[in-house]
Amino acid sequence: MLIESGSPVAADTRIGISLTINGHRRDLQVAPWTTLLDLLREHLDLTGTKKGCDHGQCGACTVLVNGTRVNSCLTLAVMKDGAEITTVEGLAGLAGTGSNSLHPIQEAFIEHDAFQCGYCTPGQLCSSVGLINEGHARSRDEIREAMSGNICRCGAYTNIVDAIEDVMSQGGGR
Repeated sequence: MLIESGSPVAADTRIGISLTINGHRRDLQVAPWTTLLDLLREHLDLTGTKKGCDHGQCGACTVLVNGTRVNSCLTLAVMKDGAEITTVEGLAGLAGTGSNSLHPIQEAFIEHDAFQCGYCTPGQLCSSVGLINEGHARSRDEIREAMSGNICRCGAYTNIVDAIEDVMSQGGGR
């Protein structure tokens, strides 16, 4: 169902979309103004992705869309019809060793104590996987720059960079 630009939209309007979320295809009916973040948290009960600033400035809502990191608070769900979405709950599935295994970046975050309160951790993890997938960061400074959209109010940045470097050195991101 297409909505013409400038046309009024009824409050009860729903648009059919299909998403593959953490490896599972979902056919959904959503209001055209529903953000991907709200769809994940409020409609699908995937609450690992956090709502921080709701303005795309903190990175707590970062998820992977077709392997690329995006701020889900700034993304309308209808814009991603047909996409593959990976949330923090689905990272273990990317590891390829079963859903009970941790993704290499999750293991590295634990090993390097790359989190404190944990609120930003889901976004940091998804952003880290996206950064590794992009393949642009080669140094600590480049990792820091590429991760600058993810804020950690506890200040675990050094340990986060250590964890990312560790996984990159082992060639794992998936």
